[in-house]
Amino acid sequence: MNTKLIDLHVHSTCSDGFYTPAELVKMAADAGLVAIALADHDNIDGIAAAQQAGDTRGIEVLSAVELSTQWHDDYDIHLLGYGFDPQDPCLNRELTEFQEFRAGRNRQIIERVNTKLTDEGRAPIDPDKVSKLAGGTIGRPHIARALREAGYVAHNDEAFQRYLVPCNVPKRYFPIDDAIRLIHRSGGVAVLAHPPYITRNRRKLEALVAELVGLGLDGIEAYNNGSNMEDTDWLIKLARKHHLIVTGGSDFHGDPGSGIEIGKGCRGMKVPYRCLEEIKSARTKRHPAA
Repeated sequence: MNTKLIDLHVHSTCSDGFYTPAELVKMAADAGLVAIALADHDNIDGIAAAQQAGDTRGIEVLSAVELSTQWHDDYDIHLLGYGFDPQDPCLNRELTEFQEFRAGRNRQIIERVNTKLTDEGRAPIDPDKVSKLAGGTIGRPHIARALREAGYVAHNDEAFQRYLVPCNVPKRYFPIDDAIRLIHRSGGVAVLAHPPYITRNRRKLEALVAELVGLGLDGIEAYNNGSNMEDTDWLIKLARKHHLIVTGGSDFHGDPGSGIEIGKGCRGMKVPYRCLEEIKSARTKRHPAA
């Protein structure tokens, strides 16, 4: 019996991905997926286009977002929101402020990179070219691509090591309790993204999850690029221990040479449709009026 497969974590040109929402839907259809969630970073601008393309191709597209959050001393904890109302005014207002900050941050990073290039006797990269490469919101992977195309680096890892990390501008973060409340207020459910990227210390991760459950966390992304099969099994058990839902996705951005495929990630993961059913069930329980 064939299992319907999905991918609940993909990124488009509306944040730091390399493909438009419509292109991602086509790629999902070509890969044999039946559903995706467009989870751009702090941005929901592509959801309508993705859903329109999904209607055309028979692909279910769930509203999603990946928020940059922090809790205590743990920075850059990513939180996925699913099934919310993309028209919610409070959510849109908060994300617009984030996008304005992100745009200014990326301009500053390009300026710092160009200062470093000038010090090395190299021509600066053109911000307009970076914008064209992005085809939407500029992210650091697009700056890395511009450096690669200029012949200054051989690959993205080198771009980050030599330029983007030394020239970084600190990100802005949501306090994670505020982020969870924001997702809930807009009708969605909140899921902890790729837990191994937070910490591989299981004792610390279990303590973090227990704390976040008290703040309203709804689920854990057990199927992710940082987890092998044994890790995924452990994360599923952790989720069930706290009565949380289980989700999964490739975190596909489309970076050339990244080795991450839509619907498969970097390890050939298979995310079953029941993960989407769990999201819908959790959303109904949390928001019965909706």
